[in-house]
Order: sequence, then C-alpha cells, then structure tokens
Amino acid sequence: MNENKPGDSQNLACVFCRKNDDCAIKYGEKKTNEKWNLTVHYYCLLMSSGIWQRGKEEEGVYGFLIEDIRKEVSRASKLKCSVCKKNGASIGCVAPRCKRSYHFPCGLQRECIFQFTGNFASFCWKHRPVQIITPNNYRDSVPCTICLEFITPIPTYSVLRSPCCKNAWFHRDCVQVQAINAGVFFFRCTICNNSDIFQKEMLRMGIHIPEKDASWELEENAYQELLEPYERCDIRRCRCKEGRDYNAPDSKWEIKRCQCCGSSGTHLACSSLRSWEQNWECLECRSIIYNSDFRKAKKHTLSNSNNVAITDCLLEESSPKLPRQSPGAQSKDLLRQGSKFRRDISTILIELGFQIKKKFKRLCIKKADIWTSALVEFRKQNFSPSYMIEVVFIENDNFGREHPGSKQEFLSLLMQHLENCPLFEGSLSKNLSLNSQALEENLYFEAGKMLAISLVHGGPSPGFFSKTLFNCLVYGPENAQPILDDVSDFDVAQIIIRINTATNIDDLNSVINEYYNYLELIGCLRLITTSTDKYMLVEDILVYHVIKRVQVPFESFKQGLKTLGVLEKIQTCPEAFCKILCHKPENLSAKILRDLFTVHILPDVQVLGFWNSYLQSVEDGKSAITMEDILIFAAGCSSIPPAGFKPTPSTECLHMDFPVGNKCNNCLALPMTSTYKKFQENMDFALRNTLRLEKEKSSHYNGH
Repeated sequence: MNENKPGDSQNLACVFCRKNDDCAIKYGEKKTNEKWNLTVHYYCLLMSSGIWQRGKEEEGVYGFLIEDIRKEVSRASKLKCSVCKKNGASIGCVAPRCKRSYHFPCGLQRECIFQFTGNFASFCWKHRPVQIITPNNYRDSVPCTICLEFITPIPTYSVLRSPCCKNAWFHRDCVQVQAINAGVFFFRCTICNNSDIFQKEMLRMGIHIPEKDASWELEENAYQELLEPYERCDIRRCRCKEGRDYNAPDSKWEIKRCQCCGSSGTHLACSSLRSWEQNWECLECRSIIYNSDFRKAKKHTLSNSNNVAITDCLLEESSPKLPRQSPGAQSKDLLRQGSKFRRDISTILIELGFQIKKKFKRLCIKKADIWTSALVEFRKQNFSPSYMIEVVFIENDNFGREHPGSKQEFLSLLMQHLENCPLFEGSLSKNLSLNSQALEENLYFEAGKMLAISLVHGGPSPGFFSKTLFNCLVYGPENAQPILDDVSDFDVAQIIIRINTATNIDDLNSVINEYYNYLELIGCLRLITTSTDKYMLVEDILVYHVIKRVQVPFESFKQGLKTLGVLEKIQTCPEAFCKILCHKPENLSAKILRDLFTVHILPDVQVLGFWNSYLQSVEDGKSAITMEDILIFAAGCSSIPPAGFKPTPSTECLHMDFPVGNKCNNCLALPMTSTYKKFQENMDFALRNTLRLEKEKSSHYNGH
C-alpha cells in the first residue's frame, strides 16, 4: 500500500462511513491507498460484516484486498443506517432476527458494542452485552481507578467494572486509552494485575486491545533513567533551600541513598547524618530489618501499568481479520515489579517505636495531679522521648509513698486530662482554644509532645480531634474548611446563624450593622451587594474564629507533635491517623476481650468456662460491670492502644476468692470458685469496689 504523506488524507472521507475525521482512538488509523484513491478507517474496515482479510499483510489495506473492499462498499450502499438514515451501513447487529445496520461512527454514537476478537461481532444498542453484578453496598461515588474522577458504581455503557476486582470501576474511554497504550502484552487490571480474566471481559464489552508492544516500549531510551543513581531527598520536611533535587557532594547537602533499596534518599542534614559513611535506611526498609516482631502488612502491586509483573499472555485465537503482531512482542521479559505496604496504624506506630532505646527513664507521677507531675517529668533535662518509660505512682499524703505504676494507666489518665483541659474547646470534636496563660507557659507545645509520646509509647488513642483541626495538621490551615460545629462560643455561633438565615439583602445588612464592631475587629467586614454574599461572610468568620484566631497556639502544638516524628507520619498517612485522632475506639465486646487475653495454663479448666460465660454476661448487660471496667482493672486503660499492649494481656488462675489485676504486667488473676454464680458475684464485687475506690480517691485529691 502506498501511504500518503502526513496530512494529505485529513480531508479525504472514509469510503465506509463517509467521514473525514482522523481520530485513531475512536475510529482506528486512517489510511489512504493512493493508487486506487481509496481511504478507510481501520475500525470501519475491520468491523464491516461482509469482508474478510484474504491477502498478505502488505497487500491492499492491512491485508484486505482492494476488490473485496469495493465489493463491501457496493453491498453497504444498498443498506440504510438505522441511526443517521443514510446509505452505506456496512455493519450489522449479529443478534438473531435483528435487522439493524449502521456506520461505525453512528454505532459509537448509539453506544453499540464492537468486539475486536473472534468473528468481530457487533451488537446494536438493544442487544449489546451488559455486565451483570450482584446488588452492591455503594452509597456514594467511587473513583475511576485510572483517571481518579468520581463515578457512580453502576455498570453502564460508559462505566465498566473489573471482573477480577469487585471494587475497581473505570470509564470506558479511560480503559480504552490504556488498552491502546499498553497493548495485549501489558494490558491488565489496574488493581490486581490480572490479565487473562480482565482481557476476556474487556474484549466482550467492546474494548480494542491491539496486538502490539506497549507505547513506552517503543520509545528510544525509555528506561534510561534506571541507569542513573537516585538523587532526591524524600524526607517529609526537606530543609534544603535549593530544593529536594539539590545534591552537593562533600557537604551536609549531599544526598545519601537507602543502603537497602536504593530507591529513597535524604540530604545528610535532613536526617542529622554527620557523614556520608553513616548507614541510613528508609522507614520501609528499617521496619523490616530492625524488629523481629514487625508484622508485615499485606502487599498489593502498584496499579501503574509501568510497574507490574508481566506474564506471557495472548488473546484468543487470532481471527483471519487480524493476524498482525508486532515483531519481538512475545519475547518481552518481566517489567520492574513494584509493591507497597498497606499502612495500618499499628504498623506505623510500631515503626515509630524503633526509635525507643532500651534505656529506662523513671517518671514519678501523682495521680491526683497528673498534668503537673507529667509536665515536671517531661521538662527535666535528662528526659528523652526516646527512652523507655517506667512509671512510679506517688501517694498524695504526708509520707509520699511510692508503688510501681502502669505505663498504660499513666498515659490513659494523661490523655483524659488533655481532652478536658482548657487548651481545647468543644464538646465531642475539639479544636484548639486561645489561652494566653497557656501560651506564656508553652503548654500547647507540651500538649502536642505528650500526644506524640503517648501514641509511640503505647498509650490510648485520643479520639477527640475535630476534622478541621486534623485537616489543618495534615494539609495546612489554608486548606481547611471550618464548619459551624467547630464554633464553641455561643455568641459567635448565633452571629453566624443569623447571617446564614438572612433571607434578603436588607435583613443581611441589618445583622451586619448590629454586629459591625465585632466584624470590624476581626477583619471580616466586606461589601455586600447580594444576599448570596452572606456565604462568603460566614466563611470569613469561621476561618477567623477557628483558624486565624488560634494560629500561634496551633504552630506551637504542631511543633510538639513533631516529637518522635509523629507529625510527619500523620501527614504521610492521614487516613490511618484520622481513625485514632478523630474517632473514639470501637466498643469492646466479649469476643474482643476473649481474643485479647492470652490464657495461661489453668489448674481448674472449669474457671476458663466461667470466664467466657462472665464476659458474655457482661456484654449482654446482666452485670453492672462493663467491658471497659474489666480492661481498666487488668491493664489500666479502657481501650486497646493503637500500638497494642506490651506485654500482651493474660489471664491466670489463683486459689483466691476474688480476682486480682496486675496493671504493670497486664495480667488478670481469676478466682477459683465451685459455681459460676459465686464466680460472677466475686468478680462483680471486686471490680465494682476497686474502681469505685479509685474514683473516690481521685475526686478527693482533686477537691483538695
């Protein structure tokens, strides 16, 4: 075939569809045979019902002989298109008794399905194949796994679902572009990388998968960058003013690569490395190397088609219409494989815990004044957040008696105080308040520091952050959008409500005049021209009251959260941290506690049955005791810390009438009784009275 020069065929119409469009993705390549003055779209030719490829690749047009093409054009000239009503409809629906015919572009317009495999069948809009799925639980939109724009998860012509990953949805146009770029040897599911099942379903639903090398394989020096050493600082807060890519050998701004994977880097100064000779590993590699107890999270391969493992795969047996295959395509080897961890919060906190040294720091804590004693200990010159914490509780009496304390109990009491202290405002979801005395004493910094220490050292999850405060920490105050629920000041909330409910511009101006001095003071006065300006005014007030007003406390609090690298991890893994910073932990159940406590060898097996029955009884509300009471009695806190307990909670059996809780070792000793009724009574009595006495002692101290 003699091809025309580029641009010569742009104005020539296809002999089948009579359109001069030149869009390879929609209609296939547009080719012109100059000798016979014949122009065709590849898909128009391929899908025509009455023609087959009888020649060799270099004969005619793609192996379709010129005389066959002319005969097909002549046949189609007698058929009227069911869409545009013009003659030349060369494609017919293969459904039995269906007489619809159409041009290829008209078929696309009416959402017909063209199968680029087998006999190259075509289905009209009435008989096209559909994806049948079971009713799903999706309530909202889900992102297209290719372009990430949100779509409604309902299979339609323009929306397809992966057959191998039930949560993978994508636009037809997106997956078609991906198929053309990847080719048959690299086209696969964006989530699980399955090729066989995925390709068969996509072919059935009308996606064209060309038998060719991927587009990136055809680029000259496509993988040249793999031969270059990695030179970029990946630390969350790079301190180099010249940028992350700046590399100055023999200086503190020289880039050091991870000695394990070589695919992450840091400036020496950004990781406090004294010289290039010092070893440095990225966090992902460090988590595997330095902790034998590290629990590997499940892996999944990257969705990027450039980073997937490839196995030899072919389409179904090639049709005589399409025997072509690019030279050397089947000889391609494996692409670079890629994987990343699914980061759950326990894994992240265990990873941060690698910084804790096996050196103990003894903290002398008064339960009666948990905040002040914690401040004193944390501010001592010899205190380091990376030391292991050993707690001693001091009685608030004339003797100052000491007894070993539980680290979890100390951190739990500290977090409870922090939640209710004047540094935060709000009922359930809290934001930072403006407290001048706390600013002078640098308490916002100390609060952030305490939160960070608690999380890394195995304390409970705070769970009281508002989404606005969390978004400020993660994305920056300039990207946060406060809401009315963030305003705890009743008077300010009333001003916002009155502005919001103004129905016309006169009412709005009346409210503004009434609160003119306040709006002028906070810098929120604005020119009002329409009633809809009230929304911008409300936004200005919210931003001032929730964000700008507490900007100094926020910066101080944020600096405290940087302790042990916690803030950096929050910004890196926001989804994981949102669950523990903005939400209270799930309610405990009998099963959770049963699984939590390791059962040591019991001399009386009957006691184990009593223990399980007791847990079920508490869950069913047949006791005044709660699941949280049991955990407090045994381990000192009412919820399971995000990083887990150390040591693991356990139960054992003692020849005693009443249970004993050892909060230092997270151990619960169960009483040995002859009947379950006696077991339940003794458990209830001991737990109820022990917790009551602790509460009374605490309130007595606080009262004084």
